[in-house]
Amino acid sequence: MTPAKKPLSGAPVVTSSELQGRARGYRPAEMLQSEELHRGKIITLNRDSVRLPDGTAADMDILRHPGASAVVPFLSGPMGDEPQVLLLRQYRYAAGGYLYEIPAGRLDEGETPMQCAVRELKEETGCTADHIEPMTSILTTPGFTDEVIHLFMATGLTHGEPNREADEFVEIVIMRLSEALERISSGEMTDSKTILALLFAAGFKTG
Repeated sequence: MTPAKKPLSGAPVVTSSELQGRARGYRPAEMLQSEELHRGKIITLNRDSVRLPDGTAADMDILRHPGASAVVPFLSGPMGDEPQVLLLRQYRYAAGGYLYEIPAGRLDEGETPMQCAVRELKEETGCTADHIEPMTSILTTPGFTDEVIHLFMATGLTHGEPNREADEFVEIVIMRLSEALERISSGEMTDSKTILALLFAAGFKTG
């Protein structure tokens, strides 16, 4: 007889039904106060004093971000045998070179994620789309930032002129979705939002 597995030690164990009973976005921590340490062009650094789920207090440095949208632009029908996507080969100083990315950018004040996706697609690729639909939203690094990226896919593209910012150095790359997935598998493609968006599209939105 196979011995029963011991419960995980050091962490509470809950069932899936218990988790389903909790409200989405359930956050047991409570912010007691917040101090702004730095305000930059894009992000703000705060030191938050919080009460944790066990009742203890702690200070946490949190990067506040307005959120962003990113979009997978399909050049051909996603249900076809070899759908093609538009990618950007973009210079990123923090990453030390060029990355393959999908078009993306932060939300302007008062802008919805959908409006941001439409704007970023146009600004970075010059394209407009007949149809843009939401896929999912992701927390990028929840250990220290509240940034959320909303992922979309776009179909029925019409080409035009991009309108990029002066510090954006970008090449537009046409790639088969299957090739993009191979580059993810090989480790050549490393941008997290791009990897997740392409895998989500391949798994749930294509033939």
